[in-house]
Amino acid sequence: MTKNDLIAQCKAENPQMFQTVNDETIELVGQDYEKACSDWAEMRLAQIALEDELATTQAAKASAQAKLAALGLTSGDLEALGL
Repeated sequence: MTKNDLIAQCKAENPQMFQTVNDETIELVGQDYEKACSDWAEMRLAQIALEDELATTQAAKASAQAKLAALGLTSGDLEALGL
């Protein structure tokens, strides 16, 4: 997804946004609304990147464990060998 895709998603799911300051709720309009959508999209892009990184790490770990299993080894065996 691109930032523009995420901004469009945010606007579709949140046609109105509100902010509470000092117990007073105001509707975000104009530039404030656009900034809130943009900020949310940037935050979501960072989350997606982290999720992708974690998935890649987990896949690499699973692959390494499968290779060890094919050799009849476990991660505990490697630790016992000092690796």
